[in-house]
Amino acid sequence: MLDYVTSYLRSNTTPGQAGNLLWAFIYIILIFLGLSVAVIAMNWLERKILAHMQVRLGPMRVGPHGLLQPIADAIKLLIKEDIMPAEADKSVFWIAPVLIVITAFTTFIVVPFGPTHAVTDMNIGVLFMLGVSSLSVLGVVMAGWASNSHYPLIGALRSSAQMVSYEIAMGLAVVAAVLMTSLHGIGLYGVAHGAVGDGTLSMIDIVKAQQDQHAWFIFKFFPLGLIAFFIFAVAMIAETNRAPFDLPEAESELTAGFHTEYSGFRWSLFFLAEYSAMIAVSSIAVTLWLGGWLRPFPTWLTGETWDLVFSLFPAATFLLLALIALVGTLRMPKHPYFRVQTLGLAGFAAVLALIGILLLLPPVRDRIQDIYWFSLKVAGFMYLYIWYRGTFPRYRFDQLMRVGWKVLLPVGLGVLILTAIVGVLL
Repeated sequence: MLDYVTSYLRSNTTPGQAGNLLWAFIYIILIFLGLSVAVIAMNWLERKILAHMQVRLGPMRVGPHGLLQPIADAIKLLIKEDIMPAEADKSVFWIAPVLIVITAFTTFIVVPFGPTHAVTDMNIGVLFMLGVSSLSVLGVVMAGWASNSHYPLIGALRSSAQMVSYEIAMGLAVVAAVLMTSLHGIGLYGVAHGAVGDGTLSMIDIVKAQQDQHAWFIFKFFPLGLIAFFIFAVAMIAETNRAPFDLPEAESELTAGFHTEYSGFRWSLFFLAEYSAMIAVSSIAVTLWLGGWLRPFPTWLTGETWDLVFSLFPAATFLLLALIALVGTLRMPKHPYFRVQTLGLAGFAAVLALIGILLLLPPVRDRIQDIYWFSLKVAGFMYLYIWYRGTFPRYRFDQLMRVGWKVLLPVGLGVLILTAIVGVLL
């Protein structure tokens, strides 16, 4: 039994490929817990960042700098009365939020946080990702229909039309990235005298193709890769119903959209699914265009010295965060009413410093750096979500559909065709 547990740690494959059900289960639990913590952190960060953009402070009362506010909100939602409309379809009303959460979490089965840090690696990983993520629209329609109310139904129909429309452009951008994996050359335009491979739909192999070609696909056949990435980036914002494409939840028109009649714990499932879907599509964008778990300049800055320097980044990040928390502790008012918050922030700084010290240990440092670079890239996308929400006005529905059908769709087709032509000619 012990050998069964430790044997995977010496392997170079994912738990699914190795057939190790124990470690596959451990990875699933870690992904579930990690996503839950990420959603809590994202909730706090979004409120604080938007507040600072609008020259406000955001949450400040519950814990130091409002750090415990998301936990307080979660507890409130869990104990809040859960109301179901009298005329609602009770079974469908129950299933809808569960279905949306399941689809958001299932996508992470094929998301590679590192060459071995994934539940499994499918040879149809991209198709699996597109197929599973598209099922969330069923949950949205079910929620609007089961509520037996006009506003949720209109919001559900809006959302289904929006998600179906932008999935087509998203699929074309993904196919353009997959096409680039079949070109075995080095550099942005090099195809090694027309050498062509079989291509791949495996998420891990797509990252390895970028490593072999010495170019992230966002720069491949410039500007074609950049345009394909832009199409995917716009489509993924619309797919997750985020501003400026948050028409299904347009408060001024539809109250809260398809989940207007939901409250308490079931509403929190929609909230969890929305943020999990944001992380999922960001992970897919990082995998397909930004080199996945690869560190910056892996082919330019090579050698043991550079590898050591970049491997210290995870520990340096946590130690820097610990220093910021410590400075915040020292700047807290020296009043008895702030004693608990001061001690809490000091404890938070100590935890961050301890994590940073642990990340300096070579076994931990070498094992974790792939996850660090992947997570850092995903965090950049999550910040962009917040930035867009605080910057752009909401589109009208006709404008939203026009962008999807008259702009992204033809541009996506053109980029796909040009990518194939350039790949063959070079």
